[in-house]
Amino acid sequence: MIWLYRLLFPLALAVMSPYYLWRMARRGGYGDGFWHRFGLPPRLAPRAAGARRVWLQAVSVGEVLAVGPILRALSAEGIEVVLTTTTSTGYRVARERHRADVLCIAYFPVDWWPFSARAWSALSPDLAVVTEGERWPEHMRQAAQRGVPVVCINARISDRSYRRLMRLPAAASFVLRGMTRILAGSQQDAERFVALGFERSRVAVTGNIKLDVEIAPLGEAARASLRGELGLPADRLVLLGSSTWPGEEEALVGALLRARSQGTACSLLLVPRHAERRGDVARLLRASGLAFHLRSRGPAPAPVDVAVADTTGELRALTQLADVVFVGKSLPPHREGQTPVEAAALGKPILMGPGTGNFRAIASDLLGRGAARRVADAADLAAQAAVLLADAPLRAALSAAATQWQRDNGGGVRRTLEALRAELPKAH
Repeated sequence: MIWLYRLLFPLALAVMSPYYLWRMARRGGYGDGFWHRFGLPPRLAPRAAGARRVWLQAVSVGEVLAVGPILRALSAEGIEVVLTTTTSTGYRVARERHRADVLCIAYFPVDWWPFSARAWSALSPDLAVVTEGERWPEHMRQAAQRGVPVVCINARISDRSYRRLMRLPAAASFVLRGMTRILAGSQQDAERFVALGFERSRVAVTGNIKLDVEIAPLGEAARASLRGELGLPADRLVLLGSSTWPGEEEALVGALLRARSQGTACSLLLVPRHAERRGDVARLLRASGLAFHLRSRGPAPAPVDVAVADTTGELRALTQLADVVFVGKSLPPHREGQTPVEAAALGKPILMGPGTGNFRAIASDLLGRGAARRVADAADLAAQAAVLLADAPLRAALSAAATQWQRDNGGGVRRTLEALRAELPKAH
């Protein structure tokens, strides 16, 4: 089947390239290092005598931040790490945060035979690591040809992908057979991989490394400064829309208006999942009549009703300003959900819609522990946000439950590192 993939991939790439090139141009930041995608990563220094090398692929910002402790641990052990990422935002954050811990940072090559083979020859790793839902057939084929183990860490499989692969056993076998080992983020994910035909003895539940999240706390002065830059008055509570998708900003505006109509002094902080949607969000807010400011335009000149953080890499700091957090991509028609982990780690009361397919186990656990609340739709979001914003003891109870949940679920990084160390000697 790999030959069919190799034949069809360039055709699919030709059809889809205009859309992806448009998206890349709209998002910006892809010029630097663009050639990496064609299998031309930066030239590496000669390998140190006896050194092992790991190629770790982290898709975007969330994964790049999550693998930080793993990069630092491997680097401290003298292991050379090549870090690749897919998005321009992930690439920028990787360069800002991890330069000192890795041999090189590059974009992941397009998964077509010539590009992938060229990158593999240039990087020559002893172990390939992919994160979460990454399953690139050519990448894994190149590893197999070179006798290099491939480990998927924090492995998960969404509801949609699981349903599709269960209907297509041949496709499931094709995308999974190249994996040497799967380190699942939850027991549910592990069982799904086994159900899809992956050998149980090669699946382990190591836990979600994002639950070991390291977030630098903002001091009071830094918090006050950030609020001032955003235009958020110090005497108002903050409702945060975290990684929102189309339709959710409108629902959150409705929540803000309802809370205010009930006498709660509050502001809204919107962090769209994709910063390039700033124009759509601005048009919505302009039509609402609310005062707003886009962070990309610099410090707010005056207090606003709605601050829009149309930037990247700041969500952890911004979440620390929130009194209530709504986790995006979870209101209909969205079904996948963004991660609630950072909000929980910071002890924030959490609201999420019914669509949490990408984080089903985490969402279920948070809900079961009383650390989060489910909302059915935009109207329910407005109602429950208004209740939480008006009830400090209720917010405190959810906050305490979220903090305890994060403490009880750590250790994923340690277990993942133990498994990677065991795989490194297996390269042929």
